[in-house]
Amino acid sequence: MDFPWLYDEVLGNPVKAWLTAAAAFAGLLAAGLFLKNVVLARLRALAEKTDTDFDDALVGALAAVRTWELAVVALVFAARSLYVPFSVERVLHFVLVVVVSVRSAAFLQEVVNYLWRSATRSVQEGDPTSRSALRNVEYVLSAAVWLGAVLFVLDNLGVNITTAVAGLGIGGIAVAMAAQQILGDLFSSFVIFMDKPFRVGDAISVDGLTGHVENVGLKTTQVRSLSGEMLVFANSDLTKSRIRNYRELKERRAVIAFSLPFDTPRAKLASVPGLIAAAFTGKTSARFDRAHCTGFGPSGHEFEAVWYALTDDYTVFMNLQQAAHLDLVDALEREKLTPSYPTRTVNLSK
Repeated sequence: MDFPWLYDEVLGNPVKAWLTAAAAFAGLLAAGLFLKNVVLARLRALAEKTDTDFDDALVGALAAVRTWELAVVALVFAARSLYVPFSVERVLHFVLVVVVSVRSAAFLQEVVNYLWRSATRSVQEGDPTSRSALRNVEYVLSAAVWLGAVLFVLDNLGVNITTAVAGLGIGGIAVAMAAQQILGDLFSSFVIFMDKPFRVGDAISVDGLTGHVENVGLKTTQVRSLSGEMLVFANSDLTKSRIRNYRELKERRAVIAFSLPFDTPRAKLASVPGLIAAAFTGKTSARFDRAHCTGFGPSGHEFEAVWYALTDDYTVFMNLQQAAHLDLVDALEREKLTPSYPTRTVNLSK
């Protein structure tokens, strides 16, 4: 049976060619959906039974393909059987290259990130700082993958990649010179990761500012101060600063200093070191070190005592210091000793 209308031309192509293209589009799209919804489902079930999770990552990356992406690929290949203007053909080619490149880059990014996380899993466990720094490396790897995808698209569109790469090299030098501070902070984040002067959760002090480290980023490190606000330090500033890290603090050193009047009897002065030592008796979290009369001061005989709190808890330290101070005040009162006030005697002569 012959159908003459099949040979009628519509937009430069016979109806038969349009029907053939439509059938090809439907068939390709159906095949893609079958692979996505049926085959991948079975592959996912098989992957879940294996001991490794690499196959799960691969299946998950493949399952991320969108239906509209399959439709675009099917449309482009189905249109190959039709006569279309050169401009339309270029547009279809551009769309195909972009869709395939983006999906391939996303797939490669998932694979690279999985391999990187697997290789650094033992380092990341239990170390928030390592997780933060390795996440920064992951960002760089992802940027490299997407840069490769952009170059691939440009190459398929007829752009001279050699010239583009050379231009990127020259432009990269210019950008590096303009953004050297940012790049310095970026490399400093890796230095912090490798050298580990502090970790997330550590209490640190930088230039008189004290707080707990909450995050180490690509450019800055965030520290929660004791008064509650967020302190943001450039990573390069931290690597150049003198940092006090209290993570390894096992005990705190404290000094008691006061003076007694010049008219205090010698016997009373000799008993003062013993009174100070007695103030720490029974305090198991404190270790008394020494107490001495250090000499003459502006307002009397000066004494200095050194002791250690055997804890890194600042509240416990302050409680010990308060208890020792009050016990010493009681001991001085019992001996009728009163610390001297800052005074100055001025003698006037004619």
